[in-house]
Amino acid sequence: MCEQLSSTEKDLLLKIAREALEIGVDGGLLEPINLNKLPISLQEEGVTFVTLTSGGNLRGCIGALEATRPLAVDVQHHAVAAALSDYRFPPVSQDELGEIIIEISYLTSPIPLLYEDPSDLVNKLRPGVDGVVIRDGMRRATFLPQVWDKIPDTESFLNMLCQKMGSKPELWKQKRIEVFTYQVEKFSE
Repeated sequence: MCEQLSSTEKDLLLKIAREALEIGVDGGLLEPINLNKLPISLQEEGVTFVTLTSGGNLRGCIGALEATRPLAVDVQHHAVAAALSDYRFPPVSQDELGEIIIEISYLTSPIPLLYEDPSDLVNKLRPGVDGVVIRDGMRRATFLPQVWDKIPDTESFLNMLCQKMGSKPELWKQKRIEVFTYQVEKFSE
């Protein structure tokens, strides 16, 4: 993520996500995006998470941490995946589409967070600002900065992130794990 997106670019990405969501839920195949008709910023590689909510509750969230495709294509694919492939939820049905709200999080590249010990880690994380990735060997997990709204206590945040990774909650206190932080620009319908 280099620069903040304009309101026009955000609206275009939300439109792409909504169209992809409706086509995917309907069982259709996504048409390739004609990138030449989009602003340059949406043609460049970018990375996102697409979050779906219904009635204020999470209904699906899928994304990536590394940019591998044009930003517009990344949003298109993650919108469908959030609706149909989030293992925590059944696929979104046609009847639910009118209730689904789309939120897009446009990520910066994760950077390593250097820390001395568990208390230093707690002190260096910025609740509400930092998205956090933890890694232990081949396992990793992330929470977007928005998760701080639901888990504002840093120790609880790290415990739940370790659980999400499939580890004991207090693994981060028991051994050194790799920690990365990133920020997001989020916008929604």
